[in-house]
Parts: sequence; structure tokens; C-alpha cells
Amino acid sequence: MASLEGLPAFILYLCVASISCMAYVYCYTRLTKHDEFALIAENNIGAAIALGLSLLGFALPVVSAISHSSDVADCIVWSAIALLVQIAVYYIARIPVPDISERIEKGEIAPAVWLGLASVTAGMINSASMSY
Repeated sequence: MASLEGLPAFILYLCVASISCMAYVYCYTRLTKHDEFALIAENNIGAAIALGLSLLGFALPVVSAISHSSDVADCIVWSAIALLVQIAVYYIARIPVPDISERIEKGEIAPAVWLGLASVTAGMINSASMSY
């Protein structure tokens, strides 16, 4: 039964990560100019790619926060920082492609891939930077 000693911590961090991801998706989809879930319901592949990769870009530093944080509160703080970084990435990705939301709404894949991979790249850098 020694292997189950970590079960309470596992459940706690799993819940924190799940809630963090839900909070991220809620905040992100409220701040973007396009309605991701409506577009995904209409089978807009670009919207699914952009949102999915954005969530991955957020989850990467959350994983790092779970691995490196000293306690749950520390993990929550770093997850919140990861959320802010990803929101910033959305606005930064719009600099070279100012009509990115409109193009994603039209079903264009290239701007969706650009936004999604910018999010993953930022998530990877954010994650690696959490090596405190």
C-alpha cells in the first residue's frame, strides 16, 4: 500500500490542473474576438486547431508548475502566470496577422496554425523558465 501514499497529492494536483485548464479555456475564449466553441460546433477545423494548441501551450507550464512547485498554492500562482502568458501570446500573434480571428472564422487553417504554434512555443519557453 506504500504506492498509494501519494494518492491524495495526486488527486489534489489533478483537480488543480483540471480547474486551471477549465479556467484558462473560459478566460481565453472570452478574450478572443471569435467564438471558438460555436465555430468548432460548425466543424471549423481552424478554430479547433487554434484552441487545442492554445490549451496545450497552457498545459505545458502547468505540468512544469506541478513538477517544480513547493506546494499547491505555488502551483496555482504559476498556473495563473501561465494563463497570462498565453493571453499575451494571442495579442502578440495578432501583430503580424491583425485579422487572425476573422480569418479563423472563415475557416482558414494557416492563421489557426500560426496562433496555435505560437501558443505552444510560448508554453514550452514558459515551462522551461519555471526551473526555479
